[in-house]
Amino acid sequence: MRLVGFVQVVLLLVLGAYLLLVALENPVPVRLPLPLGRGELLLPVGTAVALFAVLGALYAALLLLPPLWQARWRRRREARERVALESRLTATLQARLGSVSPAPEPTTPPSPVSA
Repeated sequence: MRLVGFVQVVLLLVLGAYLLLVALENPVPVRLPLPLGRGELLLPVGTAVALFAVLGALYAALLLLPPLWQARWRRRREARERVALESRLTATLQARLGSVSPAPEPTTPPSPVSA
């Protein structure tokens, strides 16, 4: 999955470089049709390149967000499970220590007394 993200970023950079090259060679305005046929937007090529680069970066960010959210969710779940396990182990240890009777004091055998 990391390879797909890497390829997408490389393609985005190549597309941005290509558009920049076109912008430098052709300094004419670009006409972008507006949605639903409501006219068109007249922009300089450099602004159009910047706009498309920003849109591409937003698209790449949206592609990267779900794996980041899943990793964060997995870390939180593992932390909750670890805390629950530690509390269960602590309770078990306290119960076992509480149920064990104290060890008897070792008694020393009487030493033979020589007369």
